[in-house]
Amino acid sequence: MKTLIIYTHPNHKSLSYSFLQKVIQGSKENPQIKDIKVLDLYEEGFDPVLVFNENKRRRDMHRDPKLEKYREQLLWADQLVFVYPIWWGRPPAMLMGYIDQMFSSNFAYREVGKMLPVGLLKGKSVVCISSMKGPTLYPLYWLNNSHKVLMRKALFNYVGIKKVKFFEFGNMESPKGKHDKKLDQIYSYFKSLSH
Repeated sequence: MKTLIIYTHPNHKSLSYSFLQKVIQGSKENPQIKDIKVLDLYEEGFDPVLVFNENKRRRDMHRDPKLEKYREQLLWADQLVFVYPIWWGRPPAMLMGYIDQMFSSNFAYREVGKMLPVGLLKGKSVVCISSMKGPTLYPLYWLNNSHKVLMRKALFNYVGIKKVKFFEFGNMESPKGKHDKKLDQIYSYFKSLSH
């Protein structure tokens, strides 16, 4: 199994970065995971701004040479792991900008004149690891589970990815957040994960 980790947080001293390290550590100790690549969107200087004009059309985004390296990473991976905080009930704008550009028509999906398109990223799996200040059940009860609906249904299922696992950790700015236990949970999950 080849794993691409997309990390989205501007601070390498953050809890999100600690989760990233546990994903890497567990993956390296898992004989099922043959290769790991990490894409740190902030460190990479990824430009999340979506631009369309007379010279850059949306329907041509799947051929944008500036994004070729990132398309190759997505095609290479069997498993996509997203590590990010929840800000204002959703992933950071940096990650959403990456999604807007990378999960484009004729690369991630193809319109076929029916209600739903054909997903072109079938066979891959996704793990989303997110942390937030608020309580763990806040997105479920207060926001109608909008984060998971956005990521699972509006994005991954739409492009053909059916196997999606979530770790949503709440109370992460509290000393009672059980950080070590949650970090160990991520490490153990990736160490024992089989495709």
